[in-house]
Formats: sequence, structure tokens, C-alpha cells
Amino acid sequence: MGKSAELVFDFVSPNAYLVWWPLRDLCRRHGAELVVTPVFLAGMHRITGNAPPMIRDRDVRGKNAYAQLEIDRFIARHGLTRYRLHPQFPFNSIGLQRMLLAACEDGRGVDFAESLLRAIWEEGIDLADAGALGERIAAAGFDPQALSERAQDEGLKQRLAASTDDAVERGAFGIPTIFVPAGSGRESMFFGKERLDQVEEALAA
Repeated sequence: MGKSAELVFDFVSPNAYLVWWPLRDLCRRHGAELVVTPVFLAGMHRITGNAPPMIRDRDVRGKNAYAQLEIDRFIARHGLTRYRLHPQFPFNSIGLQRMLLAACEDGRGVDFAESLLRAIWEEGIDLADAGALGERIAAAGFDPQALSERAQDEGLKQRLAASTDDAVERGAFGIPTIFVPAGSGRESMFFGKERLDQVEEALAA
């Protein structure tokens, strides 16, 4: 079995966008497969009691300001200068996550994620505009109507919920969480885009 890095992923997370490109390049350097595991972040937060940092830390003087400083440093380090906070953030990502899961089940999860990350976090596409969203999905070689119909399937909805539950059971509580196999059925978990150096060490081991 080859090397892999599994990214627990939800489009609504700015960190999912920020970590994507450096992690993708890291995987390429080490000949590792990038695996996407769709979850519903809001559901994960409900299960774990976690909350977005801007809410969780809002009463801690200086903490969110420092967090933004670290984001700015990360953007500069990795050349992610096209990043813009989406004007509809925080948006409801459940439909996108269900379509992503459908794409993952077709073996094209990475392609689907990559097709929308730039549209959401660089271009600020109107996520309420089904036509504009469908055009971007179609441009990436997907059938937006078919994916949308599959996203309404009760079985697929349950599989996304199960994927979220499973990620929590494995230790995930937020995004980005990255799992790297460690041999003998074990895995190492890394949380936060600042852990990419540790992920690289794990892939190189």
C-alpha cells in the first residue's frame, strides 16, 4: 500500500482551502495520495462541543487578532495571496458536502474539491446561485444535475453523517485534521495547517 495523507474536509472551513494547496504539493513531493474525507463541520462541532475560533475565543483579549496574524503569515509563506474570506461565510455547506461525498464514491473527490475551492475562497462565487455553481461544477467535468440528485438520496445523507461520526471517533474535532497511516493498522493524527512539517516528517518516515 502506498503512502497517503487523508484530509478531513468541509468546504465551509477557510482552513480547508488554506491547507489544501500546500498539502497537495507535499503529497506530490513524497509520492503520496491525497485522500479527501467529507464531513459536516457543523455536525462535528455539535458532537465534540467545539466551535469556530472567532466564536470560541471572542472573549479572550488579543487571541483572534493573533490568529489572524498567523493566517497572514501562512498565506505569505505559501503564496496564497488570492484568498478572500467568502462574503457569505459562514455558509451552509451540507449540500456541497453531499455532492463531494458522491464524487468521492466515484473516485473523483479530489477533483471535485479542487474544482470549487478556488471559486469559493478566491472568487467568492454566490453559493445561492445554483446556475453559477452548476457551471463551475460542469466545467470541471461533472454533471451538476446528477450530483445534485444524488445529494438528495437518503442513503448518501446517512453516509455523510456516518463519515462525520467516524472522523470524531478517530479523534477529529475540527478542520484541518490530517491522518497519515503509521503501519500495523495505526495512524497518526495532525490538527491544524501549522502541522504540515510534522505531516511531511510522517510521510518521509
